[in-house]
Amino acid sequence: MHHLRIDEPADAAALRERLRHVFWLGGGSGAGKSTVARRLAERHGMSRYATDDVMGDHAARTTPEEAPRLHDFLAMDMDERWLNRTPRDMLDTFHWFQGEGFALIVEDLLRLPPERAVIAEGFRLLPRLVSPLLADPAHAVWLLPTPEFRRSAIRSRSLPEDGFVRRTSDPAKARRNLAERDRMFTRHLEDEADRLRLRTLHVDTTLSEDALTERVSTAFRL
Repeated sequence: MHHLRIDEPADAAALRERLRHVFWLGGGSGAGKSTVARRLAERHGMSRYATDDVMGDHAARTTPEEAPRLHDFLAMDMDERWLNRTPRDMLDTFHWFQGEGFALIVEDLLRLPPERAVIAEGFRLLPRLVSPLLADPAHAVWLLPTPEFRRSAIRSRSLPEDGFVRRTSDPAKARRNLAERDRMFTRHLEDEADRLRLRTLHVDTTLSEDALTERVSTAFRL
């Protein structure tokens, strides 16, 4: 199956214009991206594209040659995924963290009507992949949750990973591994965004959903 290639300068220049109406909201897991995106979409009449919602579809649209880490992951049992590897190994081999399937996100966005602004959200929006597609750097923000905020989010919002870690033989260890992996991922996002001079917002337990929404709205210049 042929998928969009976005690794040539000319391709990126054309895509910047075609994606000028897209606002990108990335960040660590449990940072409030979905809530903020939903609020901003409703407030400003934007479309919302949630990358988490299409992960299954994107996995089905790839081959092992196109997404080797993804297909290795799919072949593992739950203990192999979340218990038998170090958090560092989990970080370095996790397919979405390595950009596998990102071209499918772009393909999906290109199918949406360009007349209406779109807010795309999810942890899969890595700074190094989004940066070449930005006609306006203000159209991208990454939310960086503190570990305390993420723990609070898991307790209050029943994040999906709390369900799948219970399918391991040691859920407590799986949660610790996942928390450490996501802490390292958030730090990696911060370093990458800083290097590319892209906007980040730190999210802690003192920040209300209203306040976070307003900060993202201001960053986007909505």
